[in-house]
Amino acid sequence: MYLFSNVLGVFVFDDKLNKVDEILFKTFEDSQNKKNLIEKMKGRHKGLKEPDGNSIRKIMLYFKSENLLNEFYIKNLELTKFDTRNSVKNDLLLIHSTKSIGEIDKAIDLLVKRLREWYDIYNPEFSRSVDDHEKFVGEILEKEKDELLRQINVEATDSIGASFAPQDIEPIKSLARQICNLYQLRKAQFEYISALMDGLCPNLKAVCDVLVCAKLMEHAGSLKRLSEMPSSTIQVLGAEKALFRHIKTGAKPPRHGLIIAHPLIARAPEKMHGRIARALADKISIASRVDYFNGQFIGDKLRKELEEKYKQ
Repeated sequence: MYLFSNVLGVFVFDDKLNKVDEILFKTFEDSQNKKNLIEKMKGRHKGLKEPDGNSIRKIMLYFKSENLLNEFYIKNLELTKFDTRNSVKNDLLLIHSTKSIGEIDKAIDLLVKRLREWYDIYNPEFSRSVDDHEKFVGEILEKEKDELLRQINVEATDSIGASFAPQDIEPIKSLARQICNLYQLRKAQFEYISALMDGLCPNLKAVCDVLVCAKLMEHAGSLKRLSEMPSSTIQVLGAEKALFRHIKTGAKPPRHGLIIAHPLIARAPEKMHGRIARALADKISIASRVDYFNGQFIGDKLRKELEEKYKQ
């Protein structure tokens, strides 16, 4: 006799594929705990075996009746909705937050460029003396033109900037306030990502910092996929175009991808980049697997080993 189960229940069919016994799922929770019902059915009937492919095709004909087919559709729809709801994991939330930071950065870069060009007409000396965009936005919101010029040791009479009426300055400051809000939004998203990583991938966060970790997760698609990648793939993750160009044309292969933003690589001489990238990718591979399988926290140890090996 054959043991067969689906979303409707657990069934037993004889050698002629006629139904002998059944235990129908009364609630959705029953279908989620069908192992217990399968064991119960095995207790009722000895020598049950799994049907082969040909037997399954014939068994499925039993469920073509109008009542069962309609019930089969309803149960499958319910199961699909349940799986869809429960498919949302923290790594998916992390990926979307990371993408939002990327979009915010693009918006900030575009708007700051417009703000600087606009403000240059009014106060070019100060605009060109401050390279940091966030500091520039904050300063022009908090201080007036004369104060900003004194700050850089320039007399107001020596400035080549035009004189603006209050109604002409206000639109500039309004744009600066919106950019300031974007910086605050970016910080909030960053803090949210950092908090997610504390529960999802603390080892990975410790090894490669928040933003590098987030970009690796975004590119891989999930923590599971990242943990399945060999370290050689992690090393060039994000540099696929250069890798394929190397394979196709024989051009110089990439030494690193997204991990180039890691402080250890960024601060190192260029000739050391490849060596550090290989070692870093190895540690990232170990950290991601420990995180995925809920192992102990060893991120600080992995990071320390890297820093001691490649002391600047």
